[in-house]
Amino acid sequence: MGRLIDWNNLGSSAGGALAEVRLEAGQQAPVFTLPDADMGLFDLASALQRKIVVLHFYPRDAMPSSLRQAIDFSEQEREFARLGAMIVGISLDECMTHADFRDAHGISMELLSDPEGEVCRLYGVWQDRLADGVLRPAVHRATFIVACDGSVLHADYNVDLREHTELVLARLKSISGSKNGNPQEHRRHA
Repeated sequence: MGRLIDWNNLGSSAGGALAEVRLEAGQQAPVFTLPDADMGLFDLASALQRKIVVLHFYPRDAMPSSLRQAIDFSEQEREFARLGAMIVGISLDECMTHADFRDAHGISMELLSDPEGEVCRLYGVWQDRLADGVLRPAVHRATFIVACDGSVLHADYNVDLREHTELVLARLKSISGSKNGNPQEHRRHA
């Protein structure tokens, strides 16, 4: 079994190399383009022109915890849309793996493939995990809410799956009452 990294203490060396980046609210989110489950391209900068983007990084599609999280997000898709947000899942899985996962379980959120971990490194969720004496790439489960202006509104490196979807929705609701970077919201109130 692999050793877990203490994400509250990024300076430690437990479990292998740690991401040096740790994004916080107020910082600019790194922009990227990644392939989706249909082998099209998802461009974060373009998506942010229309909606707030909830980026959810997770280890693998095949994990029961990842399935539960994807279903929870999918079941709340309308509520996210009502708040002007879309959900995007990112893992190291290949596009076809994402397509099979989505189709087999009725997942509605956008699933992106980052097989080399480039975007995972930009967001500080990459970790090298020691398992059975071998260093293996892994993704630390984390969620970011990114405003239409590209700023990080919320960064959660300590995801608790039991209430995570509800907590993200509550955070979005609190943001919608304040400046959230969503141009559609500003036009309605202008």
